Amino acid sequence: MLVTVDEAKKWLRIDVNEDDALLQTLIEAAARYIRNATGRDFEGDELAKVLALVLVADWYENRALVGRTSDQVRPMVRGILLQLG
Repeated sequence: MLVTVDEAKKWLRIDVNEDDALLQTLIEAAARYIRNATGRDFEGDELAKVLALVLVADWYENRALVGRTSDQVRPMVRGILLQLG
């Protein structure tokens, strides 16, 4: 797993447990997004971890976008995916 729920909560500054199941789903979706975009898994890769956290945060804060990225983070996502590829 690229990111744990606790890491995502720290990144998002969430102190409650209400959204843990949602965060777990978003974490799994982010890992799949990265795997589908690159064709590889990146366990333990810090850059992939940051990308997963960026995706989780973007989707958490813009829930209608799950599976896509907002205009604000799209350039960063593309840049990191190019580096990971």
